[in-house]
Amino acid sequence: MSQDNKRSMGLKEAISVVVGVVIGSGVFFKASVVFKEAGSPVLGILAWLIAGIITICAGLTVAEIASAIPREGGLYAYLTELYGDLVGFLYGWVQVVIYFPAVIAASAIVLADTASPLVGGLSDIQRKLLAVGLIIFMALIHMVSTKLVGKVQIIATVGKLLPLAAIIIFGIIKGKSGELSSVSFSGFTTGGFGAALIGCLWAYDGWISVGTLAGEIKEPEKNLPKAIIGGLTIVMAVYVLFSVGIIKTLPMAEVIASDAVAADTANVLFGSIGATIISLGMLVSVFGALNGNLMAGSRMPVAMAKERLLPASKVLEQINPKFGTPINSIILICAISLIFVATGSFQALTDMIVFVLWIFFVMGVFGVFKVRKRKMEAKYKVPLFPIIPLVGIFGGIYIVISCLTSSFTNAIVGSVLTLIGLPVFFYLKKRNDNNKNKENIA
Repeated sequence: MSQDNKRSMGLKEAISVVVGVVIGSGVFFKASVVFKEAGSPVLGILAWLIAGIITICAGLTVAEIASAIPREGGLYAYLTELYGDLVGFLYGWVQVVIYFPAVIAASAIVLADTASPLVGGLSDIQRKLLAVGLIIFMALIHMVSTKLVGKVQIIATVGKLLPLAAIIIFGIIKGKSGELSSVSFSGFTTGGFGAALIGCLWAYDGWISVGTLAGEIKEPEKNLPKAIIGGLTIVMAVYVLFSVGIIKTLPMAEVIASDAVAADTANVLFGSIGATIISLGMLVSVFGALNGNLMAGSRMPVAMAKERLLPASKVLEQINPKFGTPINSIILICAISLIFVATGSFQALTDMIVFVLWIFFVMGVFGVFKVRKRKMEAKYKVPLFPIIPLVGIFGGIYIVISCLTSSFTNAIVGSVLTLIGLPVFFYLKKRNDNNKNKENIA
């Protein structure tokens, strides 16, 4: 069967995949941070737009790399091919020890924070314990039933769309705050706007996956850029309109001060009962984010272990014969997540994730120049080359620098955890080389 015969995804399906992958729980809980750091309602809206443009440019560029390197593994495979085993390993290491555990921990923390007012208010310790309990509960589900995990994800997809739609529609129609009517850039600072972009890009997380559509979509040279531009434009429009709905409903000062801005907006628009319903929808959405990331994250150690790229690889690659699930890998990811819950907050964890990931994302986007230099065959070419890639690269560099200046401690923690992977890589490389030598001698 030819490669083209395997392509079964049309443009509409591809756009829906992009939207479904990117829209998560981040937009509900980053709005107040974005407006606070941006300094004004207009600048907050502008941050969502610019973050979306950077994301679109990066996505279009990585799509060419995906077309030229049609291998499983996404960015891990591209970085390995273009920069060598060490860079590829460090990205995989970051996925295992930082990204997935921190995303799961952040989701559990924000889920506990959202649930707190619904049960009469919880103390900080009680919310931490609830987050810990949620992770353990989800780990047990993932250990015994992959089928149930899939059903949860379908429900969560519907759950995340309802609160968004309700606040967008009723906030724009019924909102009485007039702060968006006055265009002001007086609150602009380079550092503050950069911090706002960091918050926005957490909500755009997932865009890196869209490049992998290159091997599934019909006529990728024509439909892939349309899917990326169309899908991410829809996401950007949803985020902007959601933010407009919030800022039209609540005064800027209340938005900035709110710990649960979406729930507070719903309370004004729909009253306490309506706010409770919206909050339940957000709970379902966050639960889905936790569920989906645990499902994807627990498979990453298995993939790396099969290539002997993690300590205790023989243990981590095992699939339980009874349940058909990677129990040891699930335990590893959740154990690290519990450490993050105990030591971090939602904002700290998300800032650390954005900083570390965008270092690799910038390398990934820059990889298109390596693809062109090596004259690698790609069925899709990024338009307006080199302008589009350069927007993604310089936008990414600005984000990394902003993380260093606005969230220095979290950036350093992320860097240290990443660099710990260096001695691990060289140890494993030496061990694997020795094992190969023994096999050759035998």
